[in-house]
Amino acid sequence: MGGYQALEWTLAEPDRIKRLMLLATGSAESAWGIAVHTAQRLSVEADPTWKDATPNAGAAGLKAARAIGMLTYRNYQTFVRTQTEPDKEKTDNFKASSYINYQGDKLVKRFNAQSYWLLTKAMDSHNIARGRATDAVTTLEIITQPTLVIGITSDILCPPEEQRFMGQHIPNAAYHEIDSPYGHDGFLIEFEKIGAILQRWLTR
Repeated sequence: MGGYQALEWTLAEPDRIKRLMLLATGSAESAWGIAVHTAQRLSVEADPTWKDATPNAGAAGLKAARAIGMLTYRNYQTFVRTQTEPDKEKTDNFKASSYINYQGDKLVKRFNAQSYWLLTKAMDSHNIARGRATDAVTTLEIITQPTLVIGITSDILCPPEEQRFMGQHIPNAAYHEIDSPYGHDGFLIEFEKIGAILQRWLTR
């Protein structure tokens, strides 16, 4: 959502934005992203309380939606490396299950299912060419600000091909790709690598 907003702000008010950094984001929501969000909304909608006028409405559905999201924020390698059980005889209460439950419970305590549902709808509609009587390439070419674009090799939610596309078509863009095992969450975890790239770009 943050990257989508940054692109829209730059196009809507180009005089206010002097430099732009785009990290693990894209010029339009992909069919994959829309499918993920739809699965999350179905989870929320399956909770019969989700439309109640109470702060904890849809809590169980939100927890399930968060579980789906966690699978796209990380990846196969991350879960195998961090959540594999050493006990080959174990048949229940797995570490990976506990992790997913924990992340779901944590979000439910600080977020609202109706807001989550609506935010996924908003992300589905992201397309910088909409309303501009042009296509994505031509729209990206309008962005003249110096732009830093960073992709993460293992990101399956917003894969590097989406960032490469922007890097190729924004006229004054520099593209960097971070080799990271952390998937989409690498944009939070790899702060040292991201910071170093950003510092070099700002001081060049």
